[in-house]
Amino acid sequence: MSNAHRQTALDALHRSLGATMTDFAGWDMPLRYGSERDEHLAVRTRAGLFDLSHMGEITVTGPGAAALLDHALVGNIGSVGLGRARYTMICRADGGILDDLIVYRLGETEYMVVANAGNAQIVLDAITERSAGFDAEVRDDRDAYALIAIQGPESSGILKSVTDADLDGLKYYAGLPGTVAGVPALIARTGYTGEDGFELFVEPRHAESLWRALTEAGEPAGMVPCGLSCRDTLRLEAGMPLYGHELTTDLTPFDAGLGRVVKFEKAGDFVGREALTAAAERAETAPPRKLVGLIAKGRRVPRAGYPVVAGGAVIGEVTSGAPSPTLGKPIAIAYVDAAHAAPGTEGVGVDIRGTHEPYEVVALPFYKREK
Repeated sequence: MSNAHRQTALDALHRSLGATMTDFAGWDMPLRYGSERDEHLAVRTRAGLFDLSHMGEITVTGPGAAALLDHALVGNIGSVGLGRARYTMICRADGGILDDLIVYRLGETEYMVVANAGNAQIVLDAITERSAGFDAEVRDDRDAYALIAIQGPESSGILKSVTDADLDGLKYYAGLPGTVAGVPALIARTGYTGEDGFELFVEPRHAESLWRALTEAGEPAGMVPCGLSCRDTLRLEAGMPLYGHELTTDLTPFDAGLGRVVKFEKAGDFVGREALTAAAERAETAPPRKLVGLIAKGRRVPRAGYPVVAGGAVIGEVTSGAPSPTLGKPIAIAYVDAAHAAPGTEGVGVDIRGTHEPYEVVALPFYKREK
């Protein structure tokens, strides 16, 4: 086993742009090109361009594809319309979250599952294992796609200048095949920033020409290339969970406040049904901890793992924290005891290296765009 990192089709391009590269889930990925704050604010006010080729694509095809996915995942995949997408999760038999996913229905009997980079192999193995007895084929398509995202209020205008695809008719969480800058792509209206935007799945050999065409098209609107660092602060402000932080195998979707993704009403058994039924009941009667937002009253930045305190006792734990460019102060997402989870709860702080810094408890998300 070599310990060399995997590189996306855009690796040389990122380096030529002066990107600071980092190891992310075994991939060399751009952390930032210039200022993280500038990249973040560009996405909030104009547009940003992201390389997300580290995400893991798994294709499921065949007459039993929908039935397999209904069995393997917690969502109702059979009810996803052609050309639509759904946010869902895959759980263990004990209800623990293996990953959160987006599933696209590309054809009558063809689905694409998009997993987080660090979990792609785990998800692939789990779906493959769960496919026994179903008339469906599970294919590892991680090398078949590069993924480029354009996010922000100007993204639709920029993309329109390089495609004839009907973007106005493309709803949020829908995907359609089209040609972008002469390149065949699956155009999806999805994202992880809290802004309007698109994710473009293309063959790796087309990635560079597409990136260059989008860069040129976006220049008049002030679009900039964006790294993983601002992707994290954007999703944090939008209250979106990140696997390994808000979501882990120790938690069920109900613990994460995302019980709505579990569809008990679907036909057939699914992996984790029994454990999740119990978790749903626990969440109703005595929720252990709740996911909340915390806004700093001071300047010190909380990080994942820091204890949340009240009245001298530990009442929770920070799962993600960062300075918020939009709010102008540090923010955090944390699991806190239900008794302290109501927005406006007084006396809550974060223990930052021994000092209890005061924080305000708020409902998520911190930021919601004007529609």
